[in-house]
Amino acid sequence: MYSILRNILFFFPPEWVHYFSMNSLKFFCNIGLKRLIHSSFAPGPMVNNKWSMAGLQFKNPIGLGAGFDKNAKYLRELECLGFGFVEIGTVTPLPQAGNEKPRLFRLPKDKALINRMGFNNDGVKIVAERLRRWSIVNPPVRQAGSQSKSSDSPLTIHHSRLIIGGNIGKNKATPNEDAWKDYEICFTELHPYVDYFVVNVSSPNTPGLRELQEKESLRKILTHLQTINATQKNPKPLLLKIAPDLTQEQINDVIDLALEIKLDGLVATNTTISRAGLHTPGAKLSSIGAGGLSGLPLKERSTEVVSYISQKTGGKIPVIASGGIFTGDDAKEKLAAGAALVQVWTGFIYMGPGIVKKICRVL
Repeated sequence: MYSILRNILFFFPPEWVHYFSMNSLKFFCNIGLKRLIHSSFAPGPMVNNKWSMAGLQFKNPIGLGAGFDKNAKYLRELECLGFGFVEIGTVTPLPQAGNEKPRLFRLPKDKALINRMGFNNDGVKIVAERLRRWSIVNPPVRQAGSQSKSSDSPLTIHHSRLIIGGNIGKNKATPNEDAWKDYEICFTELHPYVDYFVVNVSSPNTPGLRELQEKESLRKILTHLQTINATQKNPKPLLLKIAPDLTQEQINDVIDLALEIKLDGLVATNTTISRAGLHTPGAKLSSIGAGGLSGLPLKERSTEVVSYISQKTGGKIPVIASGGIFTGDDAKEKLAAGAALVQVWTGFIYMGPGIVKKICRVL
């Protein structure tokens, strides 16, 4: 059924379809169909739930990657579809419109997308207010029996509802030498309302952003955030999202830094700037131009990076795997490579609203 609907939707611009689909889902939830949607698409409770990371327990290991719900507008709807966690953002201190449209493109022959969105978002204050309202209606439940990140509490946050990650970045106009200030603003504003943070320095769609992946630039940003985090009553897990285009030497630098400053995990990986091995005609790729490639072509490289990090660290650094996950077997491959959790994005577009349920059936 979804394949027929997808073929129809693919006649329309991708960004328009995105908002049309999510606003339609919101409408159906508003008119009393929330239970029906949940029973149709969400997986049932998983037996012997073992999915945890950095003191957080997840109802299932399938999350939605950053960039889908940039402004925390669709949390209820995504929860209805059964996601174990959703990463909102990327959020910046000030609102920004992002890059010029069109900026999102489908590559059906490759089951892929190219995007150059450019951190379009409503700004951290508006997003924080939405999350504040969400937290009132959906408070976390504390479950005894395991350790939290906070050393003064014997309890860990356990959510029977959605776990929320906050993906944070810098404004386009902010020079790299001042980027740490943007990350501080976002971290401070969102801290009361998200369950974990992901620092995004790996998007290819903000000029110069990937330069912040260099070891000393990263050290300045992450050390500063960890210092702030340590002063909070309830410190939040801090993760870093990395690009698939890093060299082995650069990945080693990331690993060394993560261990040094005690990061809680890595997200591997973001989109790639590579176009190697695609079936989409070169003329179409040239007409699309720059942007980050996601989807099935990223599957192998993403798994390689996850496996390398896991083996290099002996599993000491938890990894959320992202890249080319469409099926239960894809998710199992990432988990077998050492991932603690997985995220979908492009797979959600191509496989439809039942993707979480279908993946969980085989885990």
